[in-house]
Amino acid sequence: MILPSNTRFYLYAEPADMRRGFDRLAAMVEQEAGWNPLDGTAAFLFVNRRADRLKMLLWDGDGYLLCYKRLEAGRFAFPPGGHREIASIDLRLVLEGVVVTGRREAKRYRR
Repeated sequence: MILPSNTRFYLYAEPADMRRGFDRLAAMVEQEAGWNPLDGTAAFLFVNRRADRLKMLLWDGDGYLLCYKRLEAGRFAFPPGGHREIASIDLRLVLEGVVVTGRREAKRYRR
């Protein structure tokens, strides 16, 4: 699966129950974080309490898509903070096993 380059990633900060499906995750996005789950340019990330499982929910125009990753060893190391947008490069680094803390991004023009 290839996501469009304009996809924004939002991390749900609290541990999520990985048994939750499409509708309950979408409700969490909308009611608890205040984001629009039907935003076709956004992907919403959820991590469990042990941080060894990650789900990504996104709307592709006519339905939800749910991706799930389970680590056999280790944990996802997202930088601390509340519900927030994260840079795609940070997500890629975390998925590759890099601990991302204190990274500073150079200013660039963005629309």
